[in-house]
Amino acid sequence: MLRQTFLWLSHRQGIFRFVRNNRLARRFANRFVAGETIDSALVAVRALNAKRITATLDLLGESVSRADEARATAAHYVELLDRIAAEGLDANVSVKLTAMGQDISDTLCIENITQVLERARQHRTFVRLDMEGSAYTERTLQLFEEHLFARFPEEVGIVLQSYLRRTPADVANAIDIQCRVRLCKGAYKEPATIAFPEKRDVDATYVACMHRLMSEGKYPGLATHDEAIIEQAKQYAREQGISQDRYEFQMLYGVRRDLQELLVREGYRMRVYVPYGTQWYPYLLRRLAERPANLAFMTASIMKEQFAKRR
Repeated sequence: MLRQTFLWLSHRQGIFRFVRNNRLARRFANRFVAGETIDSALVAVRALNAKRITATLDLLGESVSRADEARATAAHYVELLDRIAAEGLDANVSVKLTAMGQDISDTLCIENITQVLERARQHRTFVRLDMEGSAYTERTLQLFEEHLFARFPEEVGIVLQSYLRRTPADVANAIDIQCRVRLCKGAYKEPATIAFPEKRDVDATYVACMHRLMSEGKYPGLATHDEAIIEQAKQYAREQGISQDRYEFQMLYGVRRDLQELLVREGYRMRVYVPYGTQWYPYLLRRLAERPANLAFMTASIMKEQFAKRR
């Protein structure tokens, strides 16, 4: 029922217009989304860089259904990469292949993402292919390996989700070809036949994959806000003699900012995922619809941060 409510709200343009003009609602959204424009996103990146935190920028919007819209998104990312380089910011970008036209045709998608990767190569930076729901997992990994990685081995990487049962095998393959991986738990609603329904299994898979990537992978991004897992990563690195420059922690914009800054003070590398764009309202509602527990997660993050400030 709650999921259906969030999905219904995500399509209500009248509510969107109200939310955009409501100061309290915008304040909540601004906590997790860095505005609607490149300029506002780069302001957020500058603030993060000032705290010795790097960033990855994501223009919100997915499941593009028109070729001109997909090409416009690719052009936007090219401009974004130019702006990052021109301003000397420590940031890369994250891209959803459905925003590049994956649902229209592979040919269009490859054409658009190649344009972005070529500009990334010019600026000696990096593009992460975001992972979406399980319907896109195999398609995304196949397109990556068959059409992109051989040509852009230093410029492109993937995301793997520990709640999918297939992920240990995907991690093993990523290690074999030595591509860069962001490891996360996954937020989409999936059937138990392909995803672990229990948190303990998701966490156990995450830790096992994390250990392999830290030992054998190519500069993995450990995307988690779970303090227990972060401590396990730190302990494993100490035990195995893995230096702090061989991996990085990653977190979401606005989530556990206190923990982000603490890890940086301890000498760890931290990258923050910074979403922005006009599609922030449906983005937030879809994330809540996929897992209504995300609302409690966001609220708990704010409470933990406020509690940490008072200590």
